Amino acid sequence: MTDINLQLEQKRAAARLGGGQRRIDAQHGKGKLTARERIEVLLDPDTFEEWDMFVEHRCTDFGMDAQKIPGDGVVTGYGMINGRLVFVFSQDFTVFGGALSESHAEKICKIMDQAMKVGAPVIGLNDSGGARIQEGVASLGGYAEVFQRNAMASGVIPQISVIMGPSAGGAVYSPAMTDFIFMVKDSSYMFVTGPEVVKTVTHEEVSAEELGGALTHTTKSGVADRAFENDVEALLMMRRMYNYLPLNNKEKAPFRESLDPSDRLEHSLDTLVPSNPNQPYDMHELILKIVDDGDFFELQPEYAKNMLIGFARMGGQSVGIVANQPMVLAGCLDIKSSIKAARFVRFCDAFNIPVITLVDVPGFMPGTSQEFGGIIKHGAKLLYAYAECTTPKVTLITRKAYGGAYDVMASKHLRGDVNFAWPNAEIAVMGAKGAVEIIFREDKNDPEKLAAKEQEYRARFANPFVAGARGFIDDVIQPQETRKRICRSLVMLKDKKVDNPWRKHGNIPL
Repeated sequence: MTDINLQLEQKRAAARLGGGQRRIDAQHGKGKLTARERIEVLLDPDTFEEWDMFVEHRCTDFGMDAQKIPGDGVVTGYGMINGRLVFVFSQDFTVFGGALSESHAEKICKIMDQAMKVGAPVIGLNDSGGARIQEGVASLGGYAEVFQRNAMASGVIPQISVIMGPSAGGAVYSPAMTDFIFMVKDSSYMFVTGPEVVKTVTHEEVSAEELGGALTHTTKSGVADRAFENDVEALLMMRRMYNYLPLNNKEKAPFRESLDPSDRLEHSLDTLVPSNPNQPYDMHELILKIVDDGDFFELQPEYAKNMLIGFARMGGQSVGIVANQPMVLAGCLDIKSSIKAARFVRFCDAFNIPVITLVDVPGFMPGTSQEFGGIIKHGAKLLYAYAECTTPKVTLITRKAYGGAYDVMASKHLRGDVNFAWPNAEIAVMGAKGAVEIIFREDKNDPEKLAAKEQEYRARFANPFVAGARGFIDDVIQPQETRKRICRSLVMLKDKKVDNPWRKHGNIPL
């Protein structure tokens, strides 16, 4: 072997070893995979093409010139997931704790730039102690370069972050600008300031797990979309979700043939909604019974549970599903659920994924905490998202759609393409009881008269036919034929084209 070939192999071996066997063993001891092992699990076998294996940092301060490891703490390149192109970077905690240097950032920026050129998603596997302190402002500049690319890539290519270790300080803002965040329980955390700083400034005693662990961000803050038990599960679920996404905003959502007949009738749905209007039912059941093969990839399942969001397929077509959940807060819209659904609708719209909306909503959540928290502006986010959305929109009202919440949930007035209702659906300004108590308030001391008026109001307004008479509902369908009718609508809408007026960008009520 010639000297140059020997040198090449030595460099490659040094890069693959990262921070050394002792640190690799320590990583394994925490139940974590190394940066390269994660890429092997995420990508199809033998498809990874690595870039910049030989890049080293340029810092000479604090003795750093004597500590140089090829790759500089991040593995970058591209490969395939189920035969579809993806760019990936995986931070290596065994090298300087995965700390980001100027060179480290340049490697990430290079693959992000290339992903934009060829129109392919970027997946970031984050495991970093933050900015490399020895480099000072050069490291901070590196973060800002990554942030700028996150912003430019938003809505152009899907960006997904998997937090597989620490992500602290400025490091959290890159994942925050990506489309989805996955975390690993007990080994990943995200926070702007760590427990020690919190204790110094606010005198609060809090652990890293309580402050920014996976459970915190999937149940309380809503920052993360899913939390998984370990690295392998997180990466395999990442592969699963990737199947629903187009590679970029110029492609249509991916289509995969299914053996599940698109005209399948589901007779059990005829009895899904209880006869008692105050009795809840599980909207999950409806979703699982109408989508292909009962396969629903739910996002944020532990956050704002009164709203369900996630990906599925119908007739082979990748779709996004937004649904009120009557089991939680009667399916009311509140601050958290409005934000949760609005961001998801905007993602689907950006990447041409049809939106299926399943409606059973009594209105917006009342109360001082909601009003003081800004429900007006936050609720308007969902309204804005649906109004701006140009991707195919199919809406089904299963039981009730009251007041402004009827308008917000992908109504015909917000350019809903196909709007269905089940026969027992109630579409009105409010429930019959509340409406009668306002209209006939002078009879409040005559319960028999009020009861009669309530029956009269219900017969007159609490049905889908008043809305149908005005064309606000395209058809009243039997529950059993829901899958068939939605699948047919999606086929009809596959070449839909509608453009919003030219503008630099709208001003969504943030």
